[in-house]
Amino acid sequence: VVWVVSHSVDSFMTNLPSYETRLKALLVSITPLLEQFNLPITANDLQERINPQQIMGMTGEVLSAVSSLLTNIFLVMFIVIFLLLEEAHFPKKIEAANLDTRNANTFAEKTHQYLLIKTLVSLGTGFLVTLMLMLMGVDFPVLWGLIAMLMNFIPNVGSLIAAVPAVILAMIQLGFADAAWVAIGYITINVVMGNIVEPRYMGKGLGLSPLVVFLSLIIWGWLFGPVGMFLSIPLTMIVKIALEQYEDTRWMAVILSDKA
Repeated sequence: VVWVVSHSVDSFMTNLPSYETRLKALLVSITPLLEQFNLPITANDLQERINPQQIMGMTGEVLSAVSSLLTNIFLVMFIVIFLLLEEAHFPKKIEAANLDTRNANTFAEKTHQYLLIKTLVSLGTGFLVTLMLMLMGVDFPVLWGLIAMLMNFIPNVGSLIAAVPAVILAMIQLGFADAAWVAIGYITINVVMGNIVEPRYMGKGLGLSPLVVFLSLIIWGWLFGPVGMFLSIPLTMIVKIALEQYEDTRWMAVILSDKA
């Protein structure tokens, strides 16, 4: 995965001048259309307000941040390894402490269910996005599919953010009509996977309110950086599932949920 992203980012940065030139030509081509609606905007005015160099530069910075994110994931992987090593001895510690394991077992089952379904749905989303972009002929489809997979862990805003760079690139590379089809494809995939497939297998009561999602992004992102933003929703969901297991803390789980 790191190799694919690094190769794609390097290729994107190499082709950056070509994309800037195409974007400038695209802005020039829509100037006559604006004149038909009596809008007093010239090609130079349009390029000053929509600076192709800045737009493509920002896209390059975002892709570089994705590379850094994947590098930082190695730290998370080491933490997971130590957690798995500890998990082998954890049941014995629970028994030695004479604690009730029923709530712990329920918590583990719900956590496994959530992570498994969310990961499979995210993989499906990434695969469909990659396949769609390959068929449309958009550059770096695997990279955009990977970003769609990662951003699918962030509900509400994640899918929207993942679609923006691919739609912009499709507009530059293929034109407005194909970019519109790419946007429609993204919307269709996310509606089907997020509103039909995921709720069917996830079950009720495993959602978070939009406010909690937003605050989770800020809090976990502040703690762990970009990696924390991608892990924010799974981490918050695990906290919510844990709170549901005890009568004294269930009220906090209700506040975190998206149900009244």
